Amino acid sequence: MDIKVALVGNPNTGKSTLFNRLTGLNQKIGNFPGITVDKKTGFMKMIDGKQAEIIDLPGTYSLYPKSSDESIVFQVLADQKNSAHPDVIVLIADASNLKRNMLLYSQVADLGIPMILALNMIDLAEKQGIEVNVDKLAQKLGIQVVSISARNNIGIDRLKQAIANTTKIATQLQDVDVNSLAPEAINAIKSKLNSDNDYYALQVLHQHEYLNFFSNQEQEEIEQIEQSHKFESSKVQAAETVVRYQHLSKLLADVVTDSGRAQKFSFSDKLDAILTHKVWGFAIFLLILFIIFNAIFAWSSYPMDWIEGGFGFVTEMGHEYLPAGMLTDLLLDGVIAGLGGIFVFIPQIAILFAFISILEDTGYMARVTFMMDKIMSKVGLNGKSVVPMIGSLACAVPSIMAARNIENWKDRMITIMVTPLISCSARLPVYILIISLIIPSENLFGIFNMQGLALMVMYLVGIVAAVLVAWVMKFIIKTKERSYFIMELPIYRMPRWKNVFYTMYEKSKTFIIEAGKVIIAISIILWVMATFGPGDRFENIDKKYASALADTTRNTAHIETLIATEKLENSYVGILGHWIEPAIRPLGYDWKIGIGLITSFAAREAFVGTMATIYSVDGGDEDTSTIRERMEASVNSKTGLPVYTFATGISLMLFYAFAMQCMSTVAIVYRETKGWKWPIIQLSYMTAMAYVAALIAYQLLK
Repeated sequence: MDIKVALVGNPNTGKSTLFNRLTGLNQKIGNFPGITVDKKTGFMKMIDGKQAEIIDLPGTYSLYPKSSDESIVFQVLADQKNSAHPDVIVLIADASNLKRNMLLYSQVADLGIPMILALNMIDLAEKQGIEVNVDKLAQKLGIQVVSISARNNIGIDRLKQAIANTTKIATQLQDVDVNSLAPEAINAIKSKLNSDNDYYALQVLHQHEYLNFFSNQEQEEIEQIEQSHKFESSKVQAAETVVRYQHLSKLLADVVTDSGRAQKFSFSDKLDAILTHKVWGFAIFLLILFIIFNAIFAWSSYPMDWIEGGFGFVTEMGHEYLPAGMLTDLLLDGVIAGLGGIFVFIPQIAILFAFISILEDTGYMARVTFMMDKIMSKVGLNGKSVVPMIGSLACAVPSIMAARNIENWKDRMITIMVTPLISCSARLPVYILIISLIIPSENLFGIFNMQGLALMVMYLVGIVAAVLVAWVMKFIIKTKERSYFIMELPIYRMPRWKNVFYTMYEKSKTFIIEAGKVIIAISIILWVMATFGPGDRFENIDKKYASALADTTRNTAHIETLIATEKLENSYVGILGHWIEPAIRPLGYDWKIGIGLITSFAAREAFVGTMATIYSVDGGDEDTSTIRERMEASVNSKTGLPVYTFATGISLMLFYAFAMQCMSTVAIVYRETKGWKWPIIQLSYMTAMAYVAALIAYQLLK
């Protein structure tokens, strides 16, 4: 790359939107060297034809870190040997709240790296009656200032031109005498590190323990300087913040004019008074949840039928036109059947992510976080725990990683431990399949779709369970740290429909690719295990029914179905299923469901693919019914009753609501907690919860 550009800014300033605008799809995710914080980089072709590497640093309100993510910002900017150390900094500021954003600017400017100030959301600021004199601000700061709207692609070319041309280091803030805050300690650090930058030395004193580019000996020497000069980090930080804000007030006095402040806050406050009300706010949130889950069933029925019918047609045509044999059976009854069980849920996955994207884009999700803080604090969490918990509606893995932003260790650990209880998108296919079998598709009181209501209840069960487990862990996990919650509520906006549709596409594609890889592998293994058996069991079954098949007066199709069923029970997968059946029979499960439970530990949604493969092998070549029809018609050979009764269905959904059932989640908890202690505890308590809840539900409802 010809140049490295770091994007720095407060949360909610549109930094990620600008990153996407500059890099398009030319992005990749990795880790910063030596740590498990995500490093998001992309590549951009500049106006002059040069190539730029764009690095999206974590959002932070200041250079003083409150989490491992925020500590990365100073670590990258301060260490010239760091692979992400930039040649140019683009500091993104919200033009409608410039004073608060400029605190971070003033700190970064004092590090002496060439930089550009990008005033984002300039169009929204103008609508709110806020005017920024860009030329005057640029003259005062001594750097290029560019007004942009990343959301609406305004000023992006000017910003690219500024990046290509910039060599200027921001004028140091003359009124902020950093050295006077702790002169002896700062001078000692400058001498030791051979640096002439006062602010770099001050930040080293504040946060050297976060900086991994210092050796153990250097850390000890810095600590000795800190102690010998009686450096008090919190007092110096407070004094610096006060001085900087005093200077910024003078700096911006004749730069920013706000003629619409009263009107702007009046509208926002009126809307928030309703949406964050202690009673109506929660009622509205529950109503929104119901609308989402009702839509998941109501809007997806036709496309699901089309997809299901399409896979059924492919299977039927395959058996009719492809040469009979083992390879055809593997392709149609193994791979195609398994994939069909996943593809059919694409419409519902897309609808779920569309709604989540809309709630985030409008700013409503931040209000949910704010509302939940009081409840969360009573059960040992804080409002920031809501972000990973809501994110778990999509997937627990990135949500557990998002818990790094929680400053308090106890709050972070409890959040990690309960986050997998929130029902993720991988559970959605299981819920939908079971609900379609046991809940009638009709409206309650002519309004409420019963299947949508059942799906909403399953999601609420996960949320309630997470809150209750967090409350228990509040008394088990001990710490002396104080917990606090600070959050800025973004302004209300119309959702970006292009972004919504892109999210639907990306999440659906990721679901198919990630789930598809697992499903294909499991389907092939299952097909092999279901097609072959030990010894001469299959030969004996063929001999048993040979005379019946030869009798032309008998129903040949029925006999072939009996042969397929008996062979399945005597196959390797049947033997394994019967071996574990005694442990799961009290839950209302047969051996086929048991196989689904085992395979779904690789990925929860693998349960659906497993059922599709097993019932495809069980049904024989002539059976062209769908997986739901086969499961609905399946009968317990011992009791003669349907396998999927209401009691069994509720038991199975509760098992999946509480069980870990995901190798990826176990792996990420191990990575985040740096050991096996917490993953083992989590896997154990969730499995126990799942078994007990499923047992109680089945025994009460059967």
